[in-house]
Amino acid sequence: MDFKDSPEEATFREEVRAWLSQNVPTAQELDGLDYIGRAKLWQKRKYDAGWACIRWPEEHGGRGANAIQQVIWNQEEGKFDTPDSIFAIGHGMCAPTMMTWATEEQNKRYLPKLASGEEVWCQLFSEPAGGSDLAALRTRAEKDGDDWVINGQKIWTSGAHYSDYGVLVVRSDPTAPKHQGLTYFFIDMKSPGIEIKPIKQISGGANFNEVYFTDVRIPDAQRLGAVGQGWQVSLTTLMNERASIGGGGGGCNFDSVFDLATRVNLDDEPAIKDKNVRAQLATWYAQESGLKYTGYRSMTALSRGEIPGPENSIGKLVGAPKQQDMASFALDLMEASGAVWDPELSEAAGMFQLTYMSSPGLRIAGGTDEVMANIIAERVLGLPQDIRVDKGVPFNEIPTSNS
Repeated sequence: MDFKDSPEEATFREEVRAWLSQNVPTAQELDGLDYIGRAKLWQKRKYDAGWACIRWPEEHGGRGANAIQQVIWNQEEGKFDTPDSIFAIGHGMCAPTMMTWATEEQNKRYLPKLASGEEVWCQLFSEPAGGSDLAALRTRAEKDGDDWVINGQKIWTSGAHYSDYGVLVVRSDPTAPKHQGLTYFFIDMKSPGIEIKPIKQISGGANFNEVYFTDVRIPDAQRLGAVGQGWQVSLTTLMNERASIGGGGGGCNFDSVFDLATRVNLDDEPAIKDKNVRAQLATWYAQESGLKYTGYRSMTALSRGEIPGPENSIGKLVGAPKQQDMASFALDLMEASGAVWDPELSEAAGMFQLTYMSSPGLRIAGGTDEVMANIIAERVLGLPQDIRVDKGVPFNEIPTSNS
């Protein structure tokens, strides 16, 4: 396969580079803004110039670009120091679900404002009693006229505290088997009865949240899919989620660890001269290359109009542990100075320390390592499924710790 740009792609790349070089916000422009304000400023600037969500249809706020153009944009934007995004969930997970299941009128209303950064979306899936088993959720929905009344709790909801809307899967029929009694909605996060409590993380951040629903009313018009079809709609979200976070998220990468190894000493020589260091770097280089080209395969599938498949679980299963391993290795190379987190004193402004503390969460978000391995085993390799004693059993008859 030839990965060189075609003449048309080369022209597009130059156009992207030229625009980015003139429009990435300066430090002066970002001064005084918090990370939400910075993200919205950059997203709106891209949107106004036609560079936001470029693969989306034009009527939804994109420019109808193809998959390769999206890859080129991602590559070139990644070379610049741009504000951190708060739109990954909305753009990568919620929007594809809306495009697949919402009405055209709803997409015309919500997607352009999501593309422009005017509105932020979150994903309300995980629950305290469910663990990695999404279908074990207990937040319930009861029909009341033209509305649904929601009661229950979600947890680990990234960005709920600054989101305007969210996608939500709930249990509408407790007498059906657990995968069949679910229904899917999108919801205004400012609705009466919603309480959001940020969770303080070991990394020092508070991006995750607990979200409580007390008699929250959702119009039936905001249901996505049929009643009881929530699991099928959820799979659309989950497949796009794994495509979106498949590489393991941000933080350190091969280049940053390689650069560190050239600048720190090991046994009175640059660490890069040590054969064990070079062997470990070679392993991560191979992994990162594999993730990159596997991502290209996914982009090719998307360009054909296909929904991302279970193969994207490979990216997350490899990428998330790689992040944790590389950060740990970098701290070892820095020896005692690895304990210094002050961004003004530590290497790479404390990036390795932050990655080390936050990377365990990447191995849970979007499905644990074990869940990813099961998906690959069953849906990619065709191996026998795990024994599921609750298969086909009405949800309200499944034994719990309280029964």
